[in-house]
Amino acid sequence: MALQDKYKELIDAATAAGVNNLQVRDQDGVLYIDGTTGSGAVKDKLWDIYNKIDPDFRTGDLILNIDASGAAGTKAKVTTQSSNLNIRKGPGTDQPIVGKAAHGEVIDVISKANDQWSLVRTAKGEEGYVYSQYLTQV
Repeated sequence: MALQDKYKELIDAATAAGVNNLQVRDQDGVLYIDGTTGSGAVKDKLWDIYNKIDPDFRTGDLILNIDASGAAGTKAKVTTQSSNLNIRKGPGTDQPIVGKAAHGEVIDVISKANDQWSLVRTAKGEEGYVYSQYLTQV
């Protein structure tokens, strides 16, 4: 099965949601879906569809790179014990770390992916998912 067929529902959802500059390409056995959105909820919905197609994101045949840096949200303080909070590419500990938020730092919460994960952005512009347990609304 071709990757674009496997992830058709995801591509269609990105198109229907109005993801800007949507680019889909198949390279070396990996499907890349890139674009931008002003809504963290759109990005979360796409990750939910991805998780339905590939539970626990195990196949490694898709790179979903949807930038929601234009989305507005609330502020939260990083309330880890003392360490930095990992910011991940997707909502799961198996996702690559794309940045860190310092203990006590106030960050923007764009949206909640589910009860455990929030899509956030730091003052430096790092964007990704963090474990919501370590955030306190300010």
